[in-house]
Amino acid sequence: MAPFAWDPSGYDALMRAEIPDYPQLQAELVAATGGIDADAILELGTGTGQTTRRVLDAHPESELIGIDASEQMLMAARAALLGRPAELQPGRLEDPLPDGRFDLVVSALAVHHLDGAAKADLFARVARALRPGGRFALADVVVPDDPADARIPLEEGYDRPSTVGEQLDWLRAAGFAEARVTWRRRDLAVLAADLPAG
Repeated sequence: MAPFAWDPSGYDALMRAEIPDYPQLQAELVAATGGIDADAILELGTGTGQTTRRVLDAHPESELIGIDASEQMLMAARAALLGRPAELQPGRLEDPLPDGRFDLVVSALAVHHLDGAAKADLFARVARALRPGGRFALADVVVPDDPADARIPLEEGYDRPSTVGEQLDWLRAAGFAEARVTWRRRDLAVLAADLPAG
């Protein structure tokens, strides 16, 4: 999948316009990371770094590695995160994940660009990248149970949301002992999945 040509200067305003619940989605993602003692965090799809900043605020003792397919977005994120313990790298979700064992993996509004098989593959790779007892917190666009709840504009061939049920199944198949919905509103959801402690 080729990276979409996002304009970092207008990205956050676009997200707020197209996703009215965008600030709450970010807050709910951060809430889903609670209770994890995270020294090392991996973020999938860093974008402009706004969610990154919130995650680091919640885990001030942690160090974060973030990946994004767009170098322009990474440049914006580096400026937004200046002085923060974040190492940002170019990378696609389909690529091997950065080396290391992480306590926490987070992602907001990125995974829905993958088709079902690629999501399942990513979830398996995330499970392998986490330490025992680690957590994956995912905030994203989903296929709602009621088609009338599909509010977020999607671009055919680029946006490929899946149902919550499908993603919970893929998380469990990847080895997450506990996969659950922590927040849901219409076609948005936050999922949290924990690996067994050991």
